[in-house]
Amino acid sequence: MAADLSGKDVERAQFVFSIYDTDGAGSVDACDLGGVFRALNLNPTLATIEKLGGTKKKGEKKFTLDEFLPIFSQCKKDKDQGVYEDFLECLKLYDKAENGTMLGAELSHTLLSLGERLDEKEVEEVLKDCLDPEDEDGFIPYVPFLKRLMGKE
Repeated sequence: MAADLSGKDVERAQFVFSIYDTDGAGSVDACDLGGVFRALNLNPTLATIEKLGGTKKKGEKKFTLDEFLPIFSQCKKDKDQGVYEDFLECLKLYDKAENGTMLGAELSHTLLSLGERLDEKEVEEVLKDCLDPEDEDGFIPYVPFLKRLMGKE
């Protein structure tokens, strides 16, 4: 399966893998699998990460680079991923004035209730890290939020 990867893909994977190899042992903890994928510009769902061997707890499982490359190849082929443009189109649905803003409360509600739902603590953390302050009417610019969230800024 790793044969499907281009030389550039393998080179990028080796680089990212080396960053997540925190102890220099030539392996990456399975709980970091989602971060590795995101560093490689993939955006798999949590279910996909789990299906590919990701874990929630550190120390349960580790991957070597040779074990990771076929998983990376499989994840690249997976169509169950959102890209920036997909998320932007979804947020535009809440932009009633078509001016690049939406109610902050609607964004919070969306993250709590649609798609792969976040819990309240996760939503608070995401909003704290990525959201500009609301204006006096409770509106936020959603493009900068989305760019920060997806690491495009």
